[in-house]
Amino acid sequence: MTEDEVHEVTREMSRLTPVTADERQFVMGRFADAVERGHISGPGGVEYATSILIAAFGPETGKRMAERVLKSLGTDTTGIDSLQKADPQYLAKVVQREHPQTIALVLSHVSPSHAAKLLANLPDNVRADVVRRMAVLDQISPEVVNKIAGTLGSRLRLRGGSGLESYGGVRAAVELLNRVDTSTSESILDEIAAEDANLVQTIRNLMFVFDDFLHVDGAAMRKILGKIDQKVLMVALKGCNNQLKSHFTSCMSSRSAEMLNEDMQTLGPVRIRDVEEAQQAIIAAARQLESEGALNLKPSSGDQLVL
Repeated sequence: MTEDEVHEVTREMSRLTPVTADERQFVMGRFADAVERGHISGPGGVEYATSILIAAFGPETGKRMAERVLKSLGTDTTGIDSLQKADPQYLAKVVQREHPQTIALVLSHVSPSHAAKLLANLPDNVRADVVRRMAVLDQISPEVVNKIAGTLGSRLRLRGGSGLESYGGVRAAVELLNRVDTSTSESILDEIAAEDANLVQTIRNLMFVFDDFLHVDGAAMRKILGKIDQKVLMVALKGCNNQLKSHFTSCMSSRSAEMLNEDMQTLGPVRIRDVEEAQQAIIAAARQLESEGALNLKPSSGDQLVL
């Protein structure tokens, strides 16, 4: 399933109220008849939906998607439908004369790939301001969102001229910047830094997380490993799942991987804070290599991201 499909399903799961045994049996029977396979079960509710997301996508992406579902619950998205379906070029022509805060709100309510195309069609002199405002967006009343969306939708219809991200904030800005080319994102971040250096640091910290190393190819991983102290790597991997550990060790010689695994087994308990510091040190080394042009940590624009 795509992330948007998962969002729709888990949103409904979160809305699910307790059901009786008879109701559950009836639904399962209908489902079994329709698809000719076994039954399904589950308690439903927000916690259950969140656990499913975390199990499927990992803690970072799972929690982010759960937040997305929670913030969209109870929101009438009828007025936003036209923005979701609008061609980015047409939408850019409609919103470019709006206040940057309004544009930021629009970018926060369309999918990251759609938002990236919209951003690319905006005038250069407003891009950085829009992304900065998008990053600092807080909770917005659903009524306000729908009113703005309805107005812009009317203008779109006059011109003749996808999944919903129902939140703004730093993570939405990060997803957007991760989908535009490096030169554009760096230019935007440089402009924002002149006004709010702390915000830029927060954005940069989320543009690449340790789990994202799983999507870095072997050649780049070997360059990164060449810059890392083995003790730091040992501590950093102590808090990782087996898949990520295997990705790191697969880029090492068999002897080095064997020694690393042996050292990790004898390491004993490690403080979470120490693991996080070690992981940040490795990310910093990778970013340094990227800044030198030795590798690229960004996936292509069509890839899904882990955030």
